[in-house]
Amino acid sequence: MGVTTSTAAGGVRAGDRQTPATDMPQAAAATASVPVIVGSLTIAGRTQNVAEARSFVGRTLGVTHPCADEAVLLCSELVTNAVLHSESGQPGGTVTVVVLGLPGAVRVEVVDNGSVRSTPVVKAEVLEPDGHGLFLVEQLAENWGYTRDVVGTTVWFRLTC
Repeated sequence: MGVTTSTAAGGVRAGDRQTPATDMPQAAAATASVPVIVGSLTIAGRTQNVAEARSFVGRTLGVTHPCADEAVLLCSELVTNAVLHSESGQPGGTVTVVVLGLPGAVRVEVVDNGSVRSTPVVKAEVLEPDGHGLFLVEQLAENWGYTRDVVGTTVWFRLTC
């Protein structure tokens, strides 16, 4: 069994490898353009609505966007996690998906109603039959992370296209 490590952005990983859950380095952020919200969708926190979130990201980015396939896959994983592991899956719960455009990149944020019982964590047990959503995010995204506030938890990823 591995150790649990924390990242600069607060991401936690169970295992022996640090999760790249940080945003752009400060030097890069100083010269980057401001992110532009290209779309936002709020859905009821039910598993049958995960497909709607996938479709939304695909339509928002468009079929020719170089990051569309990865963004759709990772968004699906994060929305599924939000529904299964947060208060968003309770009656009246919601999940919001925000797609932000950056020069040469895309950032997707999934906002849920928070949870007192779980924290976003990449499981170290790669041979288990489930629980690989954040592992996929870790492997495919340039970086990822999460924040918690009074609204809930926002889990995000950034893809360079």
